Amino acid sequence: MTTYLITGCSRGRGLGLAMLKHLSSKPSEQVGTIIATARQQTPALKKVVDGSAGRIVFVALDITDVTSTKKAAAEAEHILHGKGLDVLVNNAAIHSYSPNGIQEMDDLDNVLHVNIGGTHNVTRAFIPLLEKGKQKKIINISSTVGSFGMAERYAPLPYHGYKISKTGLNMLTYQYAHSFAEKGFTVVAISPGWLKTDLGGSIADLPPETGAEATLNIVFRVQKEDNGKFYNIHVPGWENHEGINAYAGEIVPW
Repeated sequence: MTTYLITGCSRGRGLGLAMLKHLSSKPSEQVGTIIATARQQTPALKKVVDGSAGRIVFVALDITDVTSTKKAAAEAEHILHGKGLDVLVNNAAIHSYSPNGIQEMDDLDNVLHVNIGGTHNVTRAFIPLLEKGKQKKIINISSTVGSFGMAERYAPLPYHGYKISKTGLNMLTYQYAHSFAEKGFTVVAISPGWLKTDLGGSIADLPPETGAEATLNIVFRVQKEDNGKFYNIHVPGWENHEGINAYAGEIVPW
């Protein structure tokens, strides 16, 4: 049974909550304990936890607070009875919107603090527990808007701070991948698509359930030989979409 911990599970229409639902629908011999984290347990998250027959356990976690991440890691170790964590999914993030141009961007420090610093805080706190796990997977939820290779395509989008933070997250992913390769870790970044979440908005491409399933399909299959890669999701019918986004499951250029 594979054990999971996912950050950023509080939003009612969010990728984290959708991933929890999808994981808990899998047979218990495939997916074991699932630890859901957020700063606080919202009604939407509590409903999912309460309906999971004990498979999903909530742990309070503020990714920007080092004390909170260490406390959450200790609590997770207790929940898992010291057996280790198999998969960490760093999903928690905030958005950034600068419609009047990059020169008007005034939230960069906070976006970097949450989206990069928060992921770093969580990852380093849970490394010891992951070292005890069998799969040793760290999954960072990124975005193709943070790709240098695709920067021209997304240049008109006024999400400057968000794009910069995801570029930084990609480098953080690679640095962890390189640093822990010899210990058998698999550290990858995944772009889950533009989703109709509280963060992505109603005009996005895909429902969060679709993004969650496609993201987890990658999580399930990646192995040590995939360490340090950046993936886009695969959604049938979207492989050659003519819009700004396509979802063919390809490796994304850094």
